[in-house]
Amino acid sequence: MWATVPLHKVAYLESGFGFPPRYQGDENQVFPFFRVSDMNIEGNEVFMCNHSNTVSTPMLKKLGAKAFPVGTVIFPKIGAAIATEKKRILTKPATYDNNVMGAVPKKCVNPKFLYYWFLQLKLADQANPGHVPSIRKSVMEQIPFSLPTPKEQSRIVELLDEADRLRKLRREADTKAARILPALFLKMFGDPTTNPMGWPMKPLGDLADQRPEYGANASACTLIDEMPRYVRITDIRDDGSLSDKKAVSLDSKDWQRYLLQEGDVLFARSGNTVGKTYIYRPDDGQCAFAGYLIRFQFRSGVVDPWFIFGLTRTAYYRGWVESHKRVAGQPNINGQEYASLLIPEPPKLLQERFGKLARATESVLASADRSAEQLESTFVTMLQHAFSGKLTAKWREGHMQELLAEMVQQARLLNLPLPQDPGAAP
Repeated sequence: MWATVPLHKVAYLESGFGFPPRYQGDENQVFPFFRVSDMNIEGNEVFMCNHSNTVSTPMLKKLGAKAFPVGTVIFPKIGAAIATEKKRILTKPATYDNNVMGAVPKKCVNPKFLYYWFLQLKLADQANPGHVPSIRKSVMEQIPFSLPTPKEQSRIVELLDEADRLRKLRREADTKAARILPALFLKMFGDPTTNPMGWPMKPLGDLADQRPEYGANASACTLIDEMPRYVRITDIRDDGSLSDKKAVSLDSKDWQRYLLQEGDVLFARSGNTVGKTYIYRPDDGQCAFAGYLIRFQFRSGVVDPWFIFGLTRTAYYRGWVESHKRVAGQPNINGQEYASLLIPEPPKLLQERFGKLARATESVLASADRSAEQLESTFVTMLQHAFSGKLTAKWREGHMQELLAEMVQQARLLNLPLPQDPGAAP
């Protein structure tokens, strides 16, 4: 029953403008000037509320730019950022740079409905293949867009807003939960930066059972279900647990040497994830580890591995990583550098007490993670149903006549054939 039109019928597709560095850094002018990186600022997960740069009206004119209205949906259009699938909404008149494209909603579409429609659109599928992927305005303009009437758009937005509100609450709860382990560590052992309890400090390598080990090469990686899971950097969440996404398995003649055992802690050594850590949990099943990860083994009982993992969740460890990582080419730290990290050595009984509490905490957090993933899966399903018409099918039955009147008005506005009353005689 919905009209299907090309995207340009419901929104103007507008590319951004050049923004030379000499004009950047002013935060006190009228119009925010957004770049792709601003989509990562905390608080900008949906609405672009925070910014690093602003420009005045005269500066807009000087740059040959213009401000776009509230409700414009923006997204990356060049490079690797396309694959991040970020979509955001402007909350005030603003402009953006030439790595960004925006969809300015026309009167026939609810801006929030347009935003949700973009959430289920995979930008990577619209990009030109090549060394540097890019999205063309002409390609975007022709994407088919199913357009409900204004009342049904509002109903869909209402339902998706409620689901999104629950996702936001879940994310806020997860953020708070991620602070539990560092807070517990600091309460029991103090800040390693100042070491207020005067614990002996030893290099990490002196507490490990053997020299640090590098993981299996990615070339040995295939999709063979009966082999152990191949743990990559991208499989490790920020809280140090493994994601539940489809695992790649390891098929290699010497895969057994890379198998993880209880007491193993992995450290990321390369790329933007340098410093990320994972402690092996037997509940994760049989796992081997990838080449961009470094294994330290703590099985002899000299130190509790959960104590080591707890320390890596603190600001002390993050500060150490920042001060030691090399940034030539891409950030990286090698095994010997990790081995030099100074670790406090409290009494073993205190470490074991922390380990028991940490494992109990992780069990609760793992349950919360599963709940969060179910919530995300439900939201994705709702998006699919929203744009197939299933989400509001029953609601539509009770509002058919008023919707039909809106459809006639909508058809005239978009120069489309007039709809027929489904209840009328043939």
